[in-house]
Amino acid sequence: MTSLWRADGAVVAGSPFMPGAHRDVIVVGAGITGLSTALMLARRGLDVAIVEAGEVGNLATGGNTGKLSLLQGKVLSTLRRHHPASLVRAYVDANRDGAQWLTDFADEVGLSYTRRTAYTYAQSAEGVDEVEAERAAAHEAGLAVRRVLPDGREPFPIVDAVALDDQVAIDPQAAALALARAFIAAGGTLHTGTRVMHVDVLPDAVVETAAGFATARHIVLATAAPITYRGFYFAKTRGLRSYCVAFAVPGDVPDGLYLSADGPTRSLRSVTAADGPDELASLVVGGNGHPVGRAGSERALVDDLIEWTTAHFPGAEPRMSWSAQDYESHNLVPFVGAMPQGLGKVRLATGFGKWGLSNGPAAALRLTAEITRVPSRDRPEWMGTMAHRLTVPADFGRGGVENIHVGWAAATGWADAQRTPVPVAQPEEGQAVVASRGGHPIGISTVGGTTRAVSLVCTHLGGVPSWNDAECTWDCPLHASRFAPDGTRIEGPASRDLPRLPRSGPSSHR
Repeated sequence: MTSLWRADGAVVAGSPFMPGAHRDVIVVGAGITGLSTALMLARRGLDVAIVEAGEVGNLATGGNTGKLSLLQGKVLSTLRRHHPASLVRAYVDANRDGAQWLTDFADEVGLSYTRRTAYTYAQSAEGVDEVEAERAAAHEAGLAVRRVLPDGREPFPIVDAVALDDQVAIDPQAAALALARAFIAAGGTLHTGTRVMHVDVLPDAVVETAAGFATARHIVLATAAPITYRGFYFAKTRGLRSYCVAFAVPGDVPDGLYLSADGPTRSLRSVTAADGPDELASLVVGGNGHPVGRAGSERALVDDLIEWTTAHFPGAEPRMSWSAQDYESHNLVPFVGAMPQGLGKVRLATGFGKWGLSNGPAAALRLTAEITRVPSRDRPEWMGTMAHRLTVPADFGRGGVENIHVGWAAATGWADAQRTPVPVAQPEEGQAVVASRGGHPIGISTVGGTTRAVSLVCTHLGGVPSWNDAECTWDCPLHASRFAPDGTRIEGPASRDLPRLPRSGPSSHR
């Protein structure tokens, strides 16, 4: 599944990894957060290298909807229910600075974008209270929001909405590629196709890859899920997947940035020549998010988006579909800064809750201020407020509920595997079966005409991944690590592949 933004296959070429190299800063991950951080630091004269397992922007950034907005569904009202107004305002200020930095960069390099009105809307009467709560929280945080009532011309159900003008639609992959080029032009070094498997801090800060080691004064983990156990952030966040479908739609489509407050979630934005590849599609519809590895059928969720869109936009033709993953912290505030037990040498940014286009650059601003030792009195007030946020009882409640789900998934995953001992019939194309061999879970799938078997025990903490029938991947329901059919790690806190196994059972369908 390739996103609309990555359909042209454009990449920025990296250079070979240099074992033994020493840098001022090594940034792990070439998404919006890592690229922004690396560019800011390189432009301050530091020797910076980015180490990326895949290509620039090939995960959450390249799968984004391209909405750069301070009105983010019902994020502000949810924050306000559990945190003081000062923290909600700090969150808004951080996102404002992050969004401003990104649009300033786009102006600098000639990357076009469009100004839009963002809407959080209710699809039914059940969502009206949530819309009003978001309006109140946004107003309290200093945003010039306004209530909007439907005029009957909307092609999809809207009964109430809150709006914020002057927000941005942008091609997120084009932004990522432009950041990578600017980083290299600033003297930075980009290593793609190089996976970091381990990070240590003694005696020096060091990253370990299959190609060797490299050291640095500072390491920044910008990998969505930190690839280290320090701080146990995998247990303080939950991984969420959501889906997008790009459509060619005859006639006009609404030009706002829409996100529903009530379920099932619907996210819409149009695509124009100034903010994306409009020759391929004119409308992106997203939604149907869920915790990773816990959907009955991901394919059914994509089909549901297609059915909904074609019902409300007659003649709409789906052109491509994709999915992306992000992490939500249990206290709903991103984790940014120095990691515990990192001796001040390792920093991270995670928990953006699907709003990385503004939270990512905001995190980069804060990380850059810390690494370059900007005095606290010279930093924006929001940095201090966000750094000293308090954990409140509701945070423990959400974390506890999520960990109950994790424990249940761990137990049922192993139990379910035991019900199907090998041998099993070869799965049909795009399908898979979870079975057991000697009490050990194995996964057998057929993709692209090839049937493969892997040890189906997640290399992070031993969960049993489930089959994602939309993307043909193995997705772990514990902490959101994901693997290709052949076991290759794709993303998440796991740092190792699933071991490959010889095929067991019949080699033909029956």
